[in-house]
Amino acid sequence: MAAPSSRRDGGDGASLWATLLLVVVALRPAEAVSEPTTVAFDVRPGGVVHTFSQNVGPGDKYTCVFTYASQGGTNEKWQMSLGTSEDHQHFTCTIWRPQGKSYLYFTQFKAEVRGAEIEYGMAYSKAAFERESDVPLKNEEFEVTKTAVSHRPGLFKAELSKLVIVAKASRSEL
Repeated sequence: MAAPSSRRDGGDGASLWATLLLVVVALRPAEAVSEPTTVAFDVRPGGVVHTFSQNVGPGDKYTCVFTYASQGGTNEKWQMSLGTSEDHQHFTCTIWRPQGKSYLYFTQFKAEVRGAEIEYGMAYSKAAFERESDVPLKNEEFEVTKTAVSHRPGLFKAELSKLVIVAKASRSEL
């Protein structure tokens, strides 16, 4: 499920929602998040579609997949961090450029999860760096579905520096 509709109000609702989510998780000890795993990777320009993925959880229960195409500049170092709750029912996937703003021109992006459904997803044109804050994309530039955060063709303005996903284990049929 996507974040509450307040995320789409164009204001600071996303920050409020993220803060509330973190507070709820912090107040529920059974849902404490394990130490995240962070892996560095190169985001490569050239207009070709590239994919980077990582697994997390017992038996690699969850997967986070970042698919993108970009133009301009040279390779940039990015990171993907994954963590799970102690009961392994929730997981987080954060994809970002640690130096803040990316100078690449993204023609498309999609961050998807496997083994879980998204409860919160957000995309940013600029990632926090030093004294700077995260700058979210405009709501019309991206969409959040049950399994992915992705660009909206024709509306995405080609700036991407960070993606955040909080997901809950998919319900399995008996």
